[in-house]
Amino acid sequence: MRVSRSAYYAYLRRGAVIITAKELQLYRRTKRLFEKSRGSLGSRQLTKKLRKEGFKVGRYKVMKLMKKLNLHVKQRVAYKITTMRKHSDAVADNVLQQQFNPCGANKVWAGDVTYRVPGVQH
Repeated sequence: MRVSRSAYYAYLRRGAVIITAKELQLYRRTKRLFEKSRGSLGSRQLTKKLRKEGFKVGRYKVMKLMKKLNLHVKQRVAYKITTMRKHSDAVADNVLQQQFNPCGANKVWAGDVTYRVPGVQH
């Protein structure tokens, strides 16, 4: 089991930890709120929500609770706009009509326009 003899006997002496009903309710509610937020609530926001529901908790208690329940926040990546198009611009006609195999060389040319958003590092 890869546990030292002294650690095993210390574990036996320690005994079982009894959780109160109130603490169990706090664990369940914390987990439910975290899952409802799709893993985006951190300790600050979770503390606020738990306090609104009547739980007397502090941020550090919620941090310990999140660690105990193995709740890790997922950072969402913000959507970045990569094109800057004026809606007044005309859209080019579809000349190829999805015929991508030209009959000879230099019959069909294609290109791509990439816009740079000012102030955004690429």
